[in-house]
Amino acid sequence: MKKAVVVFSGGVDSICAVSFLKSKYELYGITFSYGQKANNEVAAAKTFAKKLGLKQHKIIDIGFMKNLYGDSNVLTSSKKKIPSTFDYSIVVPIRNAVFLSIASAWAYTLNASLVVYGAHTGDTHYPDCRPAFARKLESAFNQGEIDGIKSGLRKNIEIWSPYRQGLSKSDLLKAGMKNLGDAIFKTWSCYANKKYHCGSCESCQNRKKAFAKAIINDKTKYLS
Repeated sequence: MKKAVVVFSGGVDSICAVSFLKSKYELYGITFSYGQKANNEVAAAKTFAKKLGLKQHKIIDIGFMKNLYGDSNVLTSSKKKIPSTFDYSIVVPIRNAVFLSIASAWAYTLNASLVVYGAHTGDTHYPDCRPAFARKLESAFNQGEIDGIKSGLRKNIEIWSPYRQGLSKSDLLKAGMKNLGDAIFKTWSCYANKKYHCGSCESCQNRKKAFAKAIINDKTKYLS
């Protein structure tokens, strides 16, 4: 079976992307601790890596990124308030480029042919979620390993996302429900770090809307 490395955050998008690909690939998950407020997602990733039967699951500490990011965004800054609707302060500068670079390095060593992240068609506000970005990064990475690829030591990688296949968050939720059932409500989407989802941040709002659009009764525990 072909191998795929998945950027596995513990959020509903990446976990449902694994559900979507599970029957076709041997899956390896990689989770990043980058100084985010919502470190509950790392705990969720550990739980779902076992539940989904990932071949391997690595948690990579890149907490130094918080110092580099400073107060440039609300997800790592302790000073900025998390907005309830999209604001560019939510965008962590080229976060997916950082994640995908490390995930692709692992993919080349595993001879995996696919690197996955959970960007979907609703992520239009985020430049590093768009298919154009993924295609250019994929091309650059393969160029960086071109000699190994030509010699047969490495596999050419594809950077895949639900977005590139035209899948929405609701589409992902339907795939996740088939594999996980009610366990899907234990995924972590919230930008805050509370016992339960805050229910008011932009990510929680998007989660609520996606469940409603998928016609799935949302059993997630929200504070509001």
